[in-house]
Amino acid sequence: MTGTAEPAAAFLVPAGTAGTARVLAARGRWVLGAWDGLSQAVEGAAAGLAGAGAVRIEAQGIEALDTVGAIELARLARRLEALGPVEIAGLDPVRQGLLDAARKAECAPPIGRPVERPIIAVVERAGRAAYAMLDETLDLLAFVGMVAITLGRTALRPARLRGSAIIHHMEKTGLDALPIVGLLSFLIGVVLAYQGADQLRRFGAQLFVVNLVGISILREIGVLMTSIIVAGRSGSAFTAQIGTMQVNQEVDAMRTLGLDPVEILVLPRMIALVLALPLLSFYAAAMGLLGGAAASYAVLDVTLAQFLRQLQTAVPVGTMLVGLAKAPVFAAVIALVGCYEGLKVSGSADSVGRLTTKSVVVSIFLVIVLDALFSILFASFGL
Repeated sequence: MTGTAEPAAAFLVPAGTAGTARVLAARGRWVLGAWDGLSQAVEGAAAGLAGAGAVRIEAQGIEALDTVGAIELARLARRLEALGPVEIAGLDPVRQGLLDAARKAECAPPIGRPVERPIIAVVERAGRAAYAMLDETLDLLAFVGMVAITLGRTALRPARLRGSAIIHHMEKTGLDALPIVGLLSFLIGVVLAYQGADQLRRFGAQLFVVNLVGISILREIGVLMTSIIVAGRSGSAFTAQIGTMQVNQEVDAMRTLGLDPVEILVLPRMIALVLALPLLSFYAAAMGLLGGAAASYAVLDVTLAQFLRQLQTAVPVGTMLVGLAKAPVFAAVIALVGCYEGLKVSGSADSVGRLTTKSVVVSIFLVIVLDALFSILFASFGL
């Protein structure tokens, strides 16, 4: 950056007084090339007029004014305003507009980091989360109502049901899930039997491990674990499939053709899962009992015949029915949440991944909440 050939004093010259105000005459070229001299002139004038009171700056002598010169003139005015009133006169409208813009920039409050208040931030986040949860709940309830209306309309015209799609989704959600559900249920039965045997051995009641395994698996753990596995496996698949169709605008194409996406995409998945999950839960319960029987034989030398006889004595058929009665409700919730989140996808692959994760979390949360409510309800009826 080059300085000006003119001395700093040449830019601001004392010009006497006007009434009670001291007068400064601004002269020369207030431009970028003269920045060094302008800066010195402003500092010198501000120091020389300390205690002067009102100041009038006659600016008609300025030959050229650019942004740098306007900023220096505004800085001079700001320094002198701390001592008394300041008037800048003699500028044409264009230069006056440039000076006004510079003064506005000079007076703008500095951008600083906001003061952090941890307690207020926590309360604010909690409030935002509560409002978001309320909106999400209302939207989900509206979606459930829309599906119920579509299901009722389809029930009046069963020919509209897509049987091939239902069979296809039953295969994907039920038959293809048998290996993982069976393996995990078998291992859970083994763990329950081992842990129960270790505790009951202290009281000489090892045989009651059959009661523990039978009641816990048939009533609660079998259907609950199966629902959680299905939520992570099939619920996420529903969201990803429908979400990808949303990104590719296939759902919009369906609506353009006069097709109902709920009838085409949601109902077959929901009906298939409602039919498949009770069967999967029964299979999971059987595998869990098999795992418990294997562990009981290994740890307690309880034969399979003894295990089954004790199981028949300790666990009535109603216990299994109580567990299986929850499966269709869990299946409907998993399918509805998965399809709902899939239809909410908008525009990007990131949205697909984010809502797929959300679908699994919400499905598992609702399944556990409903299981707790079922437990309270069944206990109140003595079941």
